[in-house]
Amino acid sequence: MHSASLNQRQARLRKAMAKEEQRQEKDATVEQDKRRPVPAPLQDARLLKSRIYAILVAIGISGFVILSRRASKSPLPSSWALCTRPGSFIYTVDANEPSAECIVIHNERIVDRGSKKDVQARWGDMDTTGPVIGAPAVSAKSGLKFKYLKPGEAAFPGFTDAHAHVLEYGAFRDLNLADTTSIDGIIQRLREYILSRPEILNDKSAFIMSWGWNQNLYPGGAFPVAADLETDDILKGRPIVLARVDGHSYWVSQKILDMLKPLPDDVPGGVIRRDSQGNPTGIFVDNAMALVDQKRPPWTEKQMLHFFNGAVQDALAHGLTFIHDAMSSFPAINFFQGLAEKGALPIRLYLMANSAEDEYWGEKIPRLIGYGNDRLNLRSVKLVADGALGSWGAAMIEPYSDNSDTRGLEVTAKKVLWDFIVRFHQDDWQVNVHCIGDRANRDVLDAFESVLASNDSTTLTRSYRHRIEHAQIMTQEDLKRTGRLGIIASVQPTHATSDMSYAEDRLGPKRIKGAYAWQTLKKNGAPLALGSDFPVEGIDPLLGFYAAITRLDLEGHSPHGDGGWFPEQRLSREEALHGMTLGAAYAAYQEEIIGSLTPGKRADIVILDKDIMRVQPSDILLTKVKATIVDGRLVYGRI
Repeated sequence: MHSASLNQRQARLRKAMAKEEQRQEKDATVEQDKRRPVPAPLQDARLLKSRIYAILVAIGISGFVILSRRASKSPLPSSWALCTRPGSFIYTVDANEPSAECIVIHNERIVDRGSKKDVQARWGDMDTTGPVIGAPAVSAKSGLKFKYLKPGEAAFPGFTDAHAHVLEYGAFRDLNLADTTSIDGIIQRLREYILSRPEILNDKSAFIMSWGWNQNLYPGGAFPVAADLETDDILKGRPIVLARVDGHSYWVSQKILDMLKPLPDDVPGGVIRRDSQGNPTGIFVDNAMALVDQKRPPWTEKQMLHFFNGAVQDALAHGLTFIHDAMSSFPAINFFQGLAEKGALPIRLYLMANSAEDEYWGEKIPRLIGYGNDRLNLRSVKLVADGALGSWGAAMIEPYSDNSDTRGLEVTAKKVLWDFIVRFHQDDWQVNVHCIGDRANRDVLDAFESVLASNDSTTLTRSYRHRIEHAQIMTQEDLKRTGRLGIIASVQPTHATSDMSYAEDRLGPKRIKGAYAWQTLKKNGAPLALGSDFPVEGIDPLLGFYAAITRLDLEGHSPHGDGGWFPEQRLSREEALHGMTLGAAYAAYQEEIIGSLTPGKRADIVILDKDIMRVQPSDILLTKVKATIVDGRLVYGRI
């Protein structure tokens, strides 16, 4: 016999389930008809490649069947419950109910939450109590299937990376230099790569590209030169382009230098490094990299699909269910949109459109909201204010402490950047700007403050969520101003632990106080979204979680000891978790759809074999993903 309150709850559940079925029928109809007008540059490309693309997508889908073979061995029912056992935990990231004993999933959504006893009473239990009177139709005949976490395990909302580069990660997945510690090590890795691929070995015209070198880690700390790549007979004479770990410099071979002749004396917003005789050394910084890009062949659709498959395979294996792609070119947008239309996106993407064009390009990109069954969204643009700290390209107010000849680079001229921010703001695009140095952050905050202050009665109704990507080095006043303006600070915790060995030498003891200042930003009211910037850093979000709460390297060290580098800027575990779930969802206008395990939201869930909210910090680095779930379906692992 059920109480009146239980009957009322069951009635509400039946009503909610009926509404959900109606919504799904409506969504199916809308999805069939939904083909938003596509701007001409993208539409033309799609028409030209439609037949080839259909074949490639079919290959890609087949690839994901193989990718998910572990998941297919343990398929989940359309309706099921995930519950804890003693020693396990479900973290909801919902302030109204931070933890739950059970959550109920129906199709792609979470539909109920509560104690196991209450959920069994409302839904029935297929394995114990059987069906119950008044249960929703999906469990009325036999009860609900219950699955349980093992002791020590923990479930969370699916993790989000709020700043990453999907195709770039895939492109350099087969040849990554990030773990090299010397120029000789790089040459050896390139040699092994070429020798293992006959199609490259036998074609000296084939471009070789990779990512990840970092001169700060090599003996002497000097930039490499083109001549280094000529010391090995296998490498000599080949077109080789190697991106620095931050993506803001190229190291190229002599063959590339020959292809680029004659080089300009100067490049606005960039640097061509030269020796004492004025000859180019093979290092191109920031805007000078465009000279190299003009010579390298563009990616084909087949290549992009290969890169995408590799990136998503690794992302799902590390518990990522949502990625903000932080510099989506027009061809990449076209590629992602095509996958969404074919139902071939196994992960959620939020795109930040980017173009190197000097004139306003907002009318050339589609506005995609809830596209492909909420797998794809594009409502933001990515602009670039300056370069990177590692190559002295971050735009600083005062000269560098370890290089007084420079204050860094304005990758986009201040007036051009300001005009872009104003125009994109007026056209209701979220504006996300790469800012590393304190001058870049100051100039962009000036622009944001101006456009937000000029809102008229029409624009006041819009929800602006402009972002600073990296927010790495700021004055104390600008740390306050970021919060006062409500600007989202999109930060990458592993950047701090990667840079801490040299950052203070580069910035000096005063400016370093405003660098990587996450806790100060948060206390000043700035919303935080956490990411990795992969492939600049590793794709595993737990590396960022660990760095955020410890500010230590992977061996547990820092320049300030085992308490962490400027430990007052550490985030709590709850703050870090929020930044990679609900905070990152807010930064993409998705907080009503994902980011917490709340009834009504999409069932994106990650299950870990250890509870990262409770284990020792060092054990976080040993934690493995047991299962990744997107829209209620298992896409990696098993339960």
